Amino acid sequence: MRYIIRALFALAALAITVSSCDDHKSYAELLADENIHSNDFLANQRVIGYEQRDSTFKFETGPDAPYYQLDEDANVFMQVLNPGTEGNRARYDQLIYFRFTRYNLNQYLNGQLPAGDGNDVVMANTSASFKFSNMSYTTSYQWGYGLQMPLIYLPIDCEVNILIKSQYGLNSEIAAVVPYLYNVRYFKSQI
Repeated sequence: MRYIIRALFALAALAITVSSCDDHKSYAELLADENIHSNDFLANQRVIGYEQRDSTFKFETGPDAPYYQLDEDANVFMQVLNPGTEGNRARYDQLIYFRFTRYNLNQYLNGQLPAGDGNDVVMANTSASFKFSNMSYTTSYQWGYGLQMPLIYLPIDCEVNILIKSQYGLNSEIAAVVPYLYNVRYFKSQI
C-alpha cells in the first residue's frame, strides 16, 4: 500500500511537471512572438528599411514621419518627432539624461497602445542617464544600446519614438523578450 501511495504521488508530481512545461515557451518561440508583436505595430506605420546612414542624413520629422530601421537585424526602428538643434551632437563618454515613456508592444491591440510607464509618466521617478557610446559604465550598459542609437544621427535635444526589441533593450529584461515602443527626449548634463 505504501508503494502504491508513493507511486501515485510520483505520478502526480510528474503530471504537474509535464503540464507546467507546456505552459512555458522556448526562447525561440518568444523571439517569434516578439517579431509578430513588433510587426503588428509597424504594419500601421510607414517604414523605411535599413540602409547605411551618417550624421548628415536628413530624416523626415513629425508625428507622421516614417519609422527608420536603424540596424541590419531589424531590432531598432526610429521615428523622429523633433530633430533637435543642429550642431548639438553628443560626444563619446558624454553624460546624457533622458525622459521616457515606454509601451509594451506585446499588449498592443487593435491599433491601441497600452498604458505607458517610465520616468516621464511619473515625475517622481529618478532621472535616467547614460554615457554616450561607452558601454563600460553600468549606467550605460543597463539601458541597452537601442536607447543610444538616435544620438548617432541626431542632436542631443531631439525627441524620438523608438521601437526596441529585447536584444537592444534594457539589460535586465533581455530574457523576457518583450519589444517596447519608447518616446524619448534627450538632454545634456549641465555639469
